[in-house]
Amino acid sequence: MLKMTPAELFDYFQANAICESLTRPDVEVMSHFLQEKKLKRNDVISDMGVVGDSMFFIVNGKVGFSVNDGQDEAEVAVQGSGNLIGEMSFFDRKPRMLKMYAYSKEVELLEIKRPMYDRLKVEHPYIAVNLVENAVVSLDHLIRALSNDLSHFEHYMVGFGRH
Repeated sequence: MLKMTPAELFDYFQANAICESLTRPDVEVMSHFLQEKKLKRNDVISDMGVVGDSMFFIVNGKVGFSVNDGQDEAEVAVQGSGNLIGEMSFFDRKPRMLKMYAYSKEVELLEIKRPMYDRLKVEHPYIAVNLVENAVVSLDHLIRALSNDLSHFEHYMVGFGRH
């Protein structure tokens, strides 16, 4: 059960360009499929190597992503409010490549678990499609950011005009 009201959830979605085509009644329906999750700094959301059975919207705070090679742990990225996280493993059902953890002192997430998403697909396919579209946009932003970072790195390493 959410403490966030459907009106607050709708405002959160609109402010963060999430599932923008959902109406207020759609968001009210969706609110019954989500759970709130509150975390403290360094609490693990999902560990590396685990197949994701949930995806999350970051409501407040920041989430860190790290990789561990067995000896050292390295921070890879940080994402803040308004982002969808965990969608890659959720949809492809492959083990997570990164650990997700609470980066801020306090983090608030909205979680949708696989059984609830499966119910949503059957009972409210329009809402489920909006979630998938949001996941595609989220992954697109990630790929574009990585491409940009790689391009800058390549330029740094070899410079323009060198072959």
